[in-house]
Amino acid sequence: MPTPTAIPARDRLIFALDVPDRASAVAWMDRLGEAVSFYKIGLELLSGGDYFHVLDELARRGKKIFADLKFHDVPATVAGAVHGLAQRPATFATIHCDSRAMLEAAAAAKGSLQLLAVTVLTSNDADDLAALGVAGEPAEVVIRRARLAKAAGIDGVVCSGADLPRLRAALGRDLLAVCPGIRPAGPSTDDQKRTVDVPTAFAQGADFIVVGRPIRNAPDPRAAAAAITGQIERAIA
Repeated sequence: MPTPTAIPARDRLIFALDVPDRASAVAWMDRLGEAVSFYKIGLELLSGGDYFHVLDELARRGKKIFADLKFHDVPATVAGAVHGLAQRPATFATIHCDSRAMLEAAAAAKGSLQLLAVTVLTSNDADDLAALGVAGEPAEVVIRRARLAKAAGIDGVVCSGADLPRLRAALGRDLLAVCPGIRPAGPSTDDQKRTVDVPTAFAQGADFIVVGRPIRNAPDPRAAAAAITGQIERAIA
């Protein structure tokens, strides 16, 4: 695992390639060009049937790949899925932070694949957690789940940048932190409830950020991605 300081700014931006098919995915790769080196591919693409065609195309182009599939099942099933994915050229994959047995089984099967435990979704707030019977504020839940992930041998966590100050205070930099819900222009009105901007995410301890709609919806997506990389460079300087 690279040390946080060894990660180039360009590789810290992960673009959320949330599209339904290969044609749309390739169009975005062409549109973004060298402005993006790291892509997240998730459930929408999986259900469209082109998931591994896109994964292979990203690898052919020399891109880094974040397989955001959020594994969650009995330990043996998750271990089998992780083992299969580990044969592919992916850097990161996600697993829900639930049972320790499931996390340990996944860690034992991951090979060089780096697993990220999903702690609390950025679309969830304290009220959502309470409705599920989960006690505590989001940051408290993130810390509890991050401790579990670390003990089970998981490489990092996915969490809101808003939770990072308390997470880093509790666990230091022992886990990679990947932060979705980034809004470069500040708060928005979409389904993300716990968002931060780019400088705040890195000031509070992010190693990587995931950005989707602010790039996809920009008048010039390539320029938007380049501008975010510039913000990252300044934040980590």
